[in-house]
Amino acid sequence: MAFFSRLRKARAANRDLGQGVWRRAHDRFNRSLDRVFQVLEGIGDDDLHNRLVTHANELADLLPRVQQICAEAQRLTPSDEEFVPQATFEVHRALTKAANDLATTAQVFAMTRLQAEAGQDVSNFAVQSRVRIVVEGIHAADQALRSSSH
Repeated sequence: MAFFSRLRKARAANRDLGQGVWRRAHDRFNRSLDRVFQVLEGIGDDDLHNRLVTHANELADLLPRVQQICAEAQRLTPSDEEFVPQATFEVHRALTKAANDLATTAQVFAMTRLQAEAGQDVSNFAVQSRVRIVVEGIHAADQALRSSSH
């Protein structure tokens, strides 16, 4: 049963996101988010894990919005190629930057984990700053999309 559910989900994603730049932008963000949760899996300190999982969940809450942005961009400027449509170039640029910032955030999670394992004091400031940067990146993509659709 799970096989058919995944198949339907994949078909819906292909329909909504296409096979071009918008699908890749969504998948890039999703892979970066997966990396954040992979880092969390290895944290043995419950207190640190609980603090970081709150931030990770905040980042995960962005994924449906990323999907919506990509689907709307696909509707406005369909892409089944590698070329970014000029009319939505800024949307793609903001999504790409947000995905890269999210990958950097996963690295900050890993460094925080290493600091804790080494017995050093761990501050949430770096993690909070990185999360804020990713959130702002998605807002920038959203704004660029709104500008493109007018």
